[in-house]
Amino acid sequence: MRLFSCSNCSNVVHFENDGCVTCGARLAFRPTSLDMVALDASGTHALNQGMTATGSTRPCANAALGGCNWLVEDEDDSGFCVACRHNVTIPDLSVPENLQNWQRIELAKRGLFYSLLRFRLPLVTRKANPEQGLGFEFLADDPADGSDGPVLTGHAEGLITLNIAEGSDAEREARRVALGEPFRTLLGHFRHEVAHYYWNVLVRDRNAFEAFRSVFGDERADYGEALKRHYAEGPPLGWENSFISAYAASHPWEDFAETFAHYFHIVDALDTADAFGLRTNPDVEADLPAIELTRTFDSYGMGSAGALIRAWVPLTLAINSINRSMGQQDLYPFVLSEPVIGKLHYIHGLIRS
Repeated sequence: MRLFSCSNCSNVVHFENDGCVTCGARLAFRPTSLDMVALDASGTHALNQGMTATGSTRPCANAALGGCNWLVEDEDDSGFCVACRHNVTIPDLSVPENLQNWQRIELAKRGLFYSLLRFRLPLVTRKANPEQGLGFEFLADDPADGSDGPVLTGHAEGLITLNIAEGSDAEREARRVALGEPFRTLLGHFRHEVAHYYWNVLVRDRNAFEAFRSVFGDERADYGEALKRHYAEGPPLGWENSFISAYAASHPWEDFAETFAHYFHIVDALDTADAFGLRTNPDVEADLPAIELTRTFDSYGMGSAGALIRAWVPLTLAINSINRSMGQQDLYPFVLSEPVIGKLHYIHGLIRS
């Protein structure tokens, strides 16, 4: 995630900011141009050089609940921005705990949509395609409803379900430990689950099975049985030599989703590193004289997955070492084996196709 600037005073601001600490202006993210703009006192008109206010440009309806800082820039009658209009169900926000967890979940979801917009991946809502469009259900456990167990995070034909309890750091960490996971974040959930949606869009719907199977294996293997075996027996011996995570070894669909999510991790983290001028001698696509220090490595626009990986490995080594110096766990506790690198090359090509 790169840094932004306030359009009113040029102060550096961050993606999650809804106000400028220097000039006091209200801020909103403008998805069409991927920048932050200041709003006037009414909170409607944008104070940006050369920009004229229109009736269609307004804050997202979820801004009133502290759940969004994006602008609506079209005539969509929902009143929601391009990220929030994908929501299908949200929990009862009159419950304080639900509201706080939902706000955290929405922030992570906007981080996902930032990447989707940067990659220019297709976005279709459930309103436009009720059967296969991308939608989100944020649900709370309700023992009174007679269900057999807690709400489970998952994906089904574009509909992504997330338990609202995952918005609690304590609850999410407890689940991470219980499942023996080295890494569990809200943004990671979104990146993994949306991968299943884009497998449908970019592989299944294009009939691009041959290339997929040559890298990940045959997805026609029984998915339910594969997951039962994974949870009963664990991953196969030596899984780390071929997969990015133990869960990736359970089935080709999960291998794809895990690798897809890690590709997003890598690209966005490199984008952040570049924004702050962090350097570990990364490759660039060409020898360009007098490159501006602030933008020397465009990870989202990089034509080569190899260049991304060559920049990523030393960066994670450095940051993991810094975390250890602070008594913290590694930021990125994963190993990119040669088979995993091959899968990342596939994801790179698929996204850019």
